[in-house]
Amino acid sequence: MKYSAIVDRPVMKLPGGARIIVWTIVNREVWDIARPMARQVLSPPTGVTTLPDVPNWSWHEYGMRVGFWRFHALYERLGIRPTLAINARVCVDYPRVAQACLDAGWEFMGHSYEQGPIHNEKDQPAMIEKSLATIAQFTGKRPLGWLGPGLTETLDTPEHLVAAGIRYIGDWVYDDLPTEISTRHGPLVTLPYTVECNDIPVMMVQHHEAPYWTQKCIDSFDRLYHEGAERPRVMAIAIHPYISGQPFRIKYLEAVYDYIAKFDGVLHWNGEQILDWYLKARKPA
Repeated sequence: MKYSAIVDRPVMKLPGGARIIVWTIVNREVWDIARPMARQVLSPPTGVTTLPDVPNWSWHEYGMRVGFWRFHALYERLGIRPTLAINARVCVDYPRVAQACLDAGWEFMGHSYEQGPIHNEKDQPAMIEKSLATIAQFTGKRPLGWLGPGLTETLDTPEHLVAAGIRYIGDWVYDDLPTEISTRHGPLVTLPYTVECNDIPVMMVQHHEAPYWTQKCIDSFDRLYHEGAERPRVMAIAIHPYISGQPFRIKYLEAVYDYIAKFDGVLHWNGEQILDWYLKARKPA
């Protein structure tokens, strides 16, 4: 990919004079109880993980059983249809959750078959195809977007994704607007996902409390909204039900949307809508 300074690009316009797109991504992942958990809320007493890791697996499972439904109620109330970054195995193991998202009109974005670094996949094209085919069988539509588990990719991943029909990815968190990666099979659009307004890095890695995350999202919105008067911006909000869906954190997620609702010129779009806008808006620009 070539370097591109945001200030050097033609200005693309949003419909209705809008300033900013807010892109909400809900991550739904399958952590196999037979494997070590990717993240731990409780360290093993001896420092050595043993299997099954009941407390940490259960911590994640809470998101499936309870936390997700707080998200679902919030977005139903707000009339927002998020993008769902979904391990395809969710459609198999947790069809009740996947069906609720489908019925609510959420966009399904590929997120591997089950959680784990893509570098460990022995056959990436086969895993990608299995993931997309499983989601398509459940929803009736192949996803256009992809988010690597843990944002992981190898140098060949973009080639495999485009060959499988993927049009956009969220792994490259280097911009506030869509850009493009060139592959042998054609361009791959990058959408501005986030590791900053993301509850895993902020709360689980950096160990900040939820109010800090809320303020970080609000501060990000303020700056991007201000800049959007001259050049539209995309703001991503990335959340996980076992983290932000906890009873003591959900109000801090709700507070972000309460604040954003005070402003005009805000579009709550999913990944496919952002992709469609970009592909059309860049041509006259």
